[in-house]
Amino acid sequence: MNILKVVYKTKIILPIFAADFRKKQQINMKKTFIILSFCVLGIVSQAQIIPKINGLYLPVAVFNPAVEFPLSSRYTYQAEVVWSPVLHIHNNGIKKPMLFLIFMNETRRYFDERNKGWYAGANAGIYGFKMSKPEISNGKLRLKNSYGKGFGLMFGIVGGYEYIFKERWILDCYFGWSFMASWYNDYSFESGINMYPGHYYEEPEYPDPFNGSNEWLPNKIGVSIGYIFK
Repeated sequence: MNILKVVYKTKIILPIFAADFRKKQQINMKKTFIILSFCVLGIVSQAQIIPKINGLYLPVAVFNPAVEFPLSSRYTYQAEVVWSPVLHIHNNGIKKPMLFLIFMNETRRYFDERNKGWYAGANAGIYGFKMSKPEISNGKLRLKNSYGKGFGLMFGIVGGYEYIFKERWILDCYFGWSFMASWYNDYSFESGINMYPGHYYEEPEYPDPFNGSNEWLPNKIGVSIGYIFK
């Protein structure tokens, strides 16, 4: 009987203890979240934030906003998006899509002072696309008579120059080059999906519309204008 009483009391006490423990944990988590939120707000309020927009892409409806943050007296971090939601190019009588979305992270080192003068950096990004691939044919640059739809990764370098004017306005001129690895399905404008991408002279034994390619290409070029928030 004593054992039964102990078991019975344990069944009553343990749920109460567990409920009390969960309640304390929830309170502790709320306190931790509040403290971290204030810490983040404090850091952000003290940080120098520079939102920018690339004016070179805007005339063709490609949007390239970016935000640059300081890391030290010479290093900064920049996050940016490149979005082409509507761009098409007429080529050989065909309206060819140039639609893509890129998310990019970049670290920069300024040779003199942060956000002043020349800098060099490295970046990495991911992207999705639906676009006709550029190619050189007979010494001329043109777009393929098909389009790819897929995703990819990029790793590159960048160089540029930043100039501050009127105290808080900033001008950022830059050029970047990267290694791009892409995976996609290839589509013909006439017959739909291409079951033999990359095989122009002979058909493979097992047709597969999924293709991959690797290239070294420019991944960013622009003249951005921004404003320094302190």
